[in-house]
Amino acid sequence: MAVLTRSPEQQHHTYCWDLLAHPRQIETWRRTVALVLRAWGASDATVETARMGLSELLANVVRHAGDPYCRLSVVMGGGLVTVRVEDRSPCVPVVREPAWDAESGRGLWMLRAMCLGFGCDREVVGKSMWFSLGLDPVDEGAV
Repeated sequence: MAVLTRSPEQQHHTYCWDLLAHPRQIETWRRTVALVLRAWGASDATVETARMGLSELLANVVRHAGDPYCRLSVVMGGGLVTVRVEDRSPCVPVVREPAWDAESGRGLWMLRAMCLGFGCDREVVGKSMWFSLGLDPVDEGAV
């Protein structure tokens, strides 16, 4: 079940959904977050990085949390957008340089390198993984 909220403060806008992480639903949530970011004026690069990052966070809930319940939130304020996924698992991932010949284990390392902010916060129950990106459109021809 999805629950959408919007904060009353004028400086921050928040959308939040309670959901059950399932591999078949990840693309739906990627599209949803992309729609929110585009409505806020995010660049294509920001939208695509957020889509990739959200895939990684939700896939980690599916693979490692042991409980599919999670909360997805997207917050915009101060020229930044923060995507956060909270789950009930107390296990905090260790992000380190991956073995490049491994089949997996690169996602969070790559995400951290692509974002302005990245972290994991312990919660009363579980943890919260998040990343922040610049919202303002960039000169994509300068890349």
